[in-house]
Amino acid sequence: MKLRPLHDRVVVRRVKEEEKSKGGIIIPDNAKEKPQEGVVVAVGAGLLDDAGKRIPLDVKAKDRVLFGKWSGTEVTVDGEELLIMKESDIMGVLAS
Repeated sequence: MKLRPLHDRVVVRRVKEEEKSKGGIIIPDNAKEKPQEGVVVAVGAGLLDDAGKRIPLDVKAKDRVLFGKWSGTEVTVDGEELLIMKESDIMGVLAS
C-alpha cells in the first residue's frame, strides 16, 4: 500500500456484503446500503499531547471494526476503494 495515514487517522477497507438476501433474492448494487464494518489496513502514529508525547492508537492493522454510517472519506488507491477516518469515528473492534 502506498498510503500512510497521519496522526490519529485510520485507513479501512469495507467488508463485502452478501449479494443475496436470506430468501435468495439477488440485491442490485444501487439498492444495497454500504456496510458499516471493515478491516483496518493502516494506522497513523497517533496524536501528540501538550507535552509533545505521542499517544498511540487503540486500533491496529487487521482489526475488524464497526464505524458510523457517514464516517470517513472515500478514496481510491491503486484501484481499491478505501475509507480514511479518525480513530474517534470507529465505534468498536469486533473480537475474533
